Amino acid sequence: MAIESFAPGLFAWIACVMLIAGLVQGTLGFGFPFIATPLIALAADMRTAIVAVLLPTLAVIVVALAASGPLKPTLARFWMMPLYQIIGATAGTWLFVSAPDLPYLLVLALVTLFYLNLDRLGKADWPVVRRNEPLFAPLSGLASGMFEGTTNIAAPPLIIFYLALSVNPAVLVQAMNLSFLAGKATQLAMMTAGGGVPTAQWLATLPFVAIGAAASLAGVRLRDRIDAPTYRTWVKRALFVISLALLAQYAYSLMK
Repeated sequence: MAIESFAPGLFAWIACVMLIAGLVQGTLGFGFPFIATPLIALAADMRTAIVAVLLPTLAVIVVALAASGPLKPTLARFWMMPLYQIIGATAGTWLFVSAPDLPYLLVLALVTLFYLNLDRLGKADWPVVRRNEPLFAPLSGLASGMFEGTTNIAAPPLIIFYLALSVNPAVLVQAMNLSFLAGKATQLAMMTAGGGVPTAQWLATLPFVAIGAAASLAGVRLRDRIDAPTYRTWVKRALFVISLALLAQYAYSLMK
């Protein structure tokens, strides 16, 4: 389905999706592709959804980084995470192209639910992660990149890692979006070079870029009013919703 030839109804639907996804992204610091990709795929197809969402996702990432304060301390500590993300996203995109029918959504959902269950039982405080941050960082970054390339959702492995480190909300948002930026840029390069997406299709998504970015800015203003404990609670609830949605999406794919 050519994005530049969307019917008015489909265009309006995608615009509404971008608005909602942008608000969530701005408030939590993540979630844009998770919300936008399946909702657009319901009205179009998965490939069209991924193409329509990619540039707006890059835009809301830039908004999140620009609105989150000085980046230097976060870069000094987590500069290597985007590199791991690039490697993982490259491998994940190749894997998805080679084996698109593997249960990537199911694996990501089960891993996330396992972590949330540990947290519910009070067993998600892992001092070993804090003591061995250089060891767990590449595992988190590579896993996030792999899921970026296979499911278009990178957040859960990163959120679990940063929550285990007990970083504050501002650092969590910055660190996650630095990795998202690297992963999405890699995905854009690979889809342009080897995925057969012409420049005209990318340009046709620019209105969605504007909508997503504006909504994300509104969400950032809301996040600025939230205290750290409340933010962490919202993040964990968002992870739970993501897990349920991934399971539902996987079940739906089996019925096709």
